[in-house]
Amino acid sequence: MHSFTQYTPTRIVFGKETEKQTGQLAKQCGASRVFVVYGGGSVVRSGLLDRVTASLEEAGLTYKALGGVKPNPRLSFARQAVEMSKEFGSDFVLAVGGGSVIDTAKAVAHGTANPDTDIWDFWSRKKTVEKSMPVGVVLTLAAAGSETSDSAVLTNEETQIKRGLSTDFNRPAFAVMNPELTYTLPKYQVGCGIVDIMMHTLDRYFTPTENNELTDEIAEGLLRTVIRNGAVAIKDSHDYNAMSEIMWAGSLSHNGLTGLGAEKDFAVHQLGHELSAKFDIAHGASLSAVWGAWAQYVYQEKPQRFVQYAERVWGIEEKDCSKAAEEAIKKTVAYFASLDMPTCFSEAEEIGIKTEEELKKMADGCSYGGTRSIGSFKVCDKDDIFEIYKLANK
Repeated sequence: MHSFTQYTPTRIVFGKETEKQTGQLAKQCGASRVFVVYGGGSVVRSGLLDRVTASLEEAGLTYKALGGVKPNPRLSFARQAVEMSKEFGSDFVLAVGGGSVIDTAKAVAHGTANPDTDIWDFWSRKKTVEKSMPVGVVLTLAAAGSETSDSAVLTNEETQIKRGLSTDFNRPAFAVMNPELTYTLPKYQVGCGIVDIMMHTLDRYFTPTENNELTDEIAEGLLRTVIRNGAVAIKDSHDYNAMSEIMWAGSLSHNGLTGLGAEKDFAVHQLGHELSAKFDIAHGASLSAVWGAWAQYVYQEKPQRFVQYAERVWGIEEKDCSKAAEEAIKKTVAYFASLDMPTCFSEAEEIGIKTEEELKKMADGCSYGGTRSIGSFKVCDKDDIFEIYKLANK
């Protein structure tokens, strides 16, 4: 086990009708002028936005709301929101939605608190976030885990580059989590969310770090729970118990808990970010489209780790290491398929089969022009990334 610092300051308020507490929670954080960010019309049609804003009014808070956040959150929209937030004089940002809305809210908080800095400078590592504003969350989608994480992503549409930013300033002050708010989600979004939750733990679980028993047990238990309840939720998104387990797993999967004391990998996320940036494919779908190819390419680096995964997560009893590893990979890919998620490029209509030249350009983009490698389970350079994309290109 490596040394670690665990910092998870987000206050979780979980259960039915908890969105009615939003105003008081924001007030307790010192809010007076709240900038509300949301996505499409579903939060309006469902009445959720009205309930949240009524809660703000009851707490004596002034607010301004802006909708229109899209999946794979756009830099241009975030910049627009920052300007509106500054003009409004906000001192608190509230996200009502899923991961893309939350990540946009984090960008708005950083931009408002640093009015002389273009927010892309933070995501492109030109500048470091040294101050921000508090962010609150009313979660409507179990997936990204952004409601408790130190991460946020933005997509620069002009350059087709998607970047992540990790800083403790990204951790929300509170997260309101009512599983009933997920009932209206389309099946595709439920599936994408399940994949994303699993991948946040898988990208921590497949690590070169050894002798990390408790964290391993936590990760394996979370994966089994998501696999079991995901199979229920994909058939019935109104199953409160299943959606509760998935929603809570989403938060735990990306707050650092399932990788404490271990070196993170996150190669699959980097491979997926390139797909999302280039083809605007949903984040969860981008991950399921490449995980099997990545796993097939890297498992021989440390097959025993895949054997442990096979035994403890999938209940596979196979003495031959290679056979056990390959069976676990097949089981995982088959599970993604059962969620109607793409497991290769041809199954993702946004991507499709690519030419070798296109794959090389994708590898070049993912490796920042060959200037970086990704992952830690197996450190993958530009050539490795190309080979993984080739395996997924079927």
